[in-house]
Amino acid sequence: MPRIDLEDIVQSNGTGYPADHAALVQQRWVRRIAPAVGLADFGVSHVVLKPGAASSQRHWHEDEDEFIVMLAGEAVLVEDEGRTLLHAGDLAAFVKGEPNGHQLVNESDADCAFMAFGRPPSGDCHYPDIDLLWSNGAYRHKDGRRY
Repeated sequence: MPRIDLEDIVQSNGTGYPADHAALVQQRWVRRIAPAVGLADFGVSHVVLKPGAASSQRHWHEDEDEFIVMLAGEAVLVEDEGRTLLHAGDLAAFVKGEPNGHQLVNESDADCAFMAFGRPPSGDCHYPDIDLLWSNGAYRHKDGRRY
């Protein structure tokens, strides 16, 4: 496999979240490595969180395992069981189907970076703290209405 230069991969802070849930991730910068290098069986992303930013709204997937590796800085892992400070070199895994909402939040005064591994989910994604559900390819209110 040839060496991958991150600078060659477009970095984006875009989100598909509905506008009323998007501000939290506005300073999350993502490089989607997998599609840029032709990987199809799983996703790989390089993520930078600016101070105050979160990786996502707190969520869990019915059918996607997720795995992260902290590369630089620190972030707080927020999940049902509480808060855990993660530093460079720390690892975290989120098992599909386990209803434990999770997110990373950069509460420091410096950028943090991590790698995220998973696969494109096809099932539902739940957001326990807000009126949001990903289902049938679209964001919806928890009562099923589309955003």
